[in-house]
Amino acid sequence: MHDYRGEGGPPAVQAQDFNVNKSLEGATVRLPGFIVPLEAARSGDVNEFLLVPYFGSCIHVPPPPPNQIVYVHTGKRAGIESIYDAYWITGKLHLQTKTTRLGATAYELSAEKIEVYKY
Repeated sequence: MHDYRGEGGPPAVQAQDFNVNKSLEGATVRLPGFIVPLEAARSGDVNEFLLVPYFGSCIHVPPPPPNQIVYVHTGKRAGIESIYDAYWITGKLHLQTKTTRLGATAYELSAEKIEVYKY
């Protein structure tokens, strides 16, 4: 519960929907979304993050259900310009659940390319 008194209530609860599109297993995809780093180097580079459908997901509000979040990992740290920008992430998608401190995911992506989403 988050109100004018601050964050004194219990944490927001994530809806647990793990229904996935099975035809996406092993597909090479290009997905748009916002990056929520799971850990970052001092330089701001990341090698694992959540890709979420809208800005502010997983921060102070219930995260989207697991089937709308993708756990992304890279072979090496990747530089991102800003967590406030949307990105295109290209790579191989797998149906794989993962639970992180910021929420559960129903998909995993091995990122091959990360690029800023141009409006």
